[in-house]
Amino acid sequence: MNSSKENNLLFLDTETTGNEAGVDRLFQVAYKDNDGFHVEYFTPPLPISVKAQSITHVTNDDIAGKPPFIGSEYANTLQEKLKGGVLIAHNAQFDIGMLKTEGIEVPRHICTLKLARFLDEAEEIPEYNLQFLRYYFALRIRAMPHDAEGDVTVLEKVFEKLREIWQGKFGAKSDIEKMVEMSAKPLLMRRINFGKHAGKTVEEVARIDASYLFWLLGEKKKKPAGEEDWIYTLEYYLIGK
Repeated sequence: MNSSKENNLLFLDTETTGNEAGVDRLFQVAYKDNDGFHVEYFTPPLPISVKAQSITHVTNDDIAGKPPFIGSEYANTLQEKLKGGVLIAHNAQFDIGMLKTEGIEVPRHICTLKLARFLDEAEEIPEYNLQFLRYYFALRIRAMPHDAEGDVTVLEKVFEKLREIWQGKFGAKSDIEKMVEMSAKPLLMRRINFGKHAGKTVEEVARIDASYLFWLLGEKKKKPAGEEDWIYTLEYYLIGK
């Protein structure tokens, strides 16, 4: 199945100067749609951090002289395609936030990170990052991690595997629309995988140490970008259940 050939699916990844929402900016964008791969580098309005360089192996010298993203033909084409398509990204809220900072709106999306968590009801998958899922599902792919084009290659194959699992559980009818609907809503997290209660379910911690969850909720709300699922979960168990 070549999933980019149907439903105007647009598989996208960005590489950025850092990971602070509203501050950091993108310097590479790659997406794959019906017309194939589209990959470009851009000069951001602030330097690539040393941390980001150490991950992507792209330096500020490498992108010197590249055009800015805003106002580029690439940006305009991407926005037009998104108007009638479905963005697919891993941890989509991060990429959507970065695109929004650059003036790009994303009307509809599917988040493969959220999709993997949603489908793993038995909690059999130890981690949900893109490269872990690549090897967990034993996908045969030649692609470099932390490069936008390589990550898009992995992203498409991970999505195809998750879609196969979805269809096995729920059927194929309107699966894209239902995944879009799922991705637009906060997801109830099941288990804490960090801190002093690592390995326990959120429900269990709510019974034995609610004060910890109230503290955690306060921490998540300090920088809420990308923390929507955790904020929803903590409020569910502490306030709204």
